[in-house]
Amino acid sequence: MRARAGGRVGSGAPSRRVRVALGERSYPIEIGHGSLDAVGPAVAAATGAKRVMLVTVPPVARRYAARVERSLKAAGLKSRRFVVPDGERTKSLAQAGKLYDAMLEAGADRSSAVVALGGGVVGDLAGFVAATLLRGLPIVQVPTSLLAMVDSSVGGKTGVNVAQGKNLVGAFHQPRLVWIDAATLETLPPRQLAAGLAEVVKHAAIRDARLFARLERQLDAIQALDPAVMVPILQRNCAIKADVVARDEREGGLRMLLNFGHTLGHAVEALRRYRGVLHGEGVAMGMSFAARRSEQLGLAPAGTAERLVGLLERIGLPTELPAYPRSAYLEALSVDKKKRDAHVHFVVLRGIGKAETRPLTLAQILPAGAGGLGGGAGRRSAGRR
Repeated sequence: MRARAGGRVGSGAPSRRVRVALGERSYPIEIGHGSLDAVGPAVAAATGAKRVMLVTVPPVARRYAARVERSLKAAGLKSRRFVVPDGERTKSLAQAGKLYDAMLEAGADRSSAVVALGGGVVGDLAGFVAATLLRGLPIVQVPTSLLAMVDSSVGGKTGVNVAQGKNLVGAFHQPRLVWIDAATLETLPPRQLAAGLAEVVKHAAIRDARLFARLERQLDAIQALDPAVMVPILQRNCAIKADVVARDEREGGLRMLLNFGHTLGHAVEALRRYRGVLHGEGVAMGMSFAARRSEQLGLAPAGTAERLVGLLERIGLPTELPAYPRSAYLEALSVDKKKRDAHVHFVVLRGIGKAETRPLTLAQILPAGAGGLGGGAGRRSAGRR
């Protein structure tokens, strides 16, 4: 992985680049501010496609789809727009089936490419469709949410949810290009911005103590979306993700660290039936629990959890798990993708900026009588929003 800086923030052209090094399947992450209108030629060059299937959701379509379509047309590409419902429940086999039918009716063939314009839901769904339609079409990710920019658009993990859990059906399908325009964050609702910052904090907590300290110092400027601060923050987060993916594309070891906070976070989302809680909020609760559990297991120095929870609370994220019975959490954890035999590869902290996985039984993750299941007076939980 290597990153380079160039251009000018706000110039309309990408000013930062991070390369995901995967041999013949390597691809760039282009990061800029005000660069959305230049995406068309980049899509054409990256995919060699003649036709683009543009997948998005209503609020993103209203703001940005026409701009992307004009850029694609100027680059000589025909495009068709497919608008899917917003929300986590859209990540389903049923919705994927509707897209298969609609794209084939629109003339999708081996000279077509899929462009995902939106947040993590759109990226995961469109990526899964691209991975499986006609045995694989090129995908370009154009993320418009912070969570998608720093996490889900990079690394090729695609998938949909089923009744038993989140992302249990999916495929690894690397994009040809990730195109990030930080200016699109200016229309993101504050709650969505906070949820995306959970993944930013996650990267810092597991891999970069200096980034964590920077988040603590510059949080006000980050939340104000100052381009001079945000573009480098995006670059560093993408560089962390790219480095991990380049070393472990298919989650055989190192990449599991990116699941910090996700074990309990996904359980919360499932228990809430993917309603009323954003993915980043679930991750924030899961990270808080995992940091506390890391200290209880004697793995992290005292104060590690307090520092992590303190930053999450400054962002405005929940840090306590909802008060479901322990049995409900154990049932939700039993279908975790990271489960092997009777153990889950649970991500623990060894300190800020350093993490590892530990094979733990469900009972070790959630011992009988354990605190943290909706306790924590004075701390925000997903049930109080």
